[in-house]
Amino acid sequence: MIKVSVIIPVFNTEKYINKCLSSLVNQTLDDIEIICVNDGSTDNSLEIIEKIANNDARIKIINQEHKKQGAARNAGLRIAEGEYIGFVDSDDWIDLNYYEMLYDTAKKYDADIALATNVRIGNGKTKKRLEITEEKTAVTLQEKIDIGNQVKNPCPTNKIYRHSMLKENNIIWQEGVYCEDKLFTIQAIYYANKIVTVPDVNYYYFRNPNSTVHTKSEKHTLDKNNAKKAVLNFLREQNAQIRDKEFWAITEQKKFLSLPLLTKKESLKTAKYYLLGLVPVLERGI
Repeated sequence: MIKVSVIIPVFNTEKYINKCLSSLVNQTLDDIEIICVNDGSTDNSLEIIEKIANNDARIKIINQEHKKQGAARNAGLRIAEGEYIGFVDSDDWIDLNYYEMLYDTAKKYDADIALATNVRIGNGKTKKRLEITEEKTAVTLQEKIDIGNQVKNPCPTNKIYRHSMLKENNIIWQEGVYCEDKLFTIQAIYYANKIVTVPDVNYYYFRNPNSTVHTKSEKHTLDKNNAKKAVLNFLREQNAQIRDKEFWAITEQKKFLSLPLLTKKESLKTAKYYLLGLVPVLERGI
């Protein structure tokens, strides 16, 4: 069996895809497959991928119309054959020993998820959004949430996931929306038998100014809150025994024209009310 399947959604990243793929084809773990899902690119991204694929049989290419990252990652999952699954965005890159380190550590501890340091690069700055300094495991849900700083850094790409765990629990990506990573990641963390941290190896997240992460639109705002509600609803459905006041979502909002008059935000066990979206007026238990 292939040890790791790496799934890369690609949409108009001709400036970055070569660096991304170079970090993958030169991995010290040779037994990987690299699934590039061309999500309707209109630049030269596909041509660059095809040129590299001609010299590396491990690269598989899927072409589809533009459906956003969630659908692209699901398309990759449907054909993936690896024991573990990794996700890399096409404007990011990884250390050359990244998958060897994560795979070997996951196997050492029989863990469903292994995670590494997440480094953000952009605007002339480098920042470790999540820094892993030691090898340790987490088993309880609260431990698993804390070990990867899931509340503030719900990153799906600095991890590998046991493929069978994703399949058995039908964990797939939300499609056609922004912020598709929030529900996927919390579900994977919830169902994982164990998470292990892997020090001294990095995932490099490039702060691309054209990325959907930085999109400012009414749909993005709506999708972002809907993703938060989906996480909150999932945790409630599972009767998750974790700290309150960490996962929040707007559940009700009364507006006059386009201005929010009264906003209700909920966590697992608490509701807060705000006037004009900013001024807190009431907090109560649910």
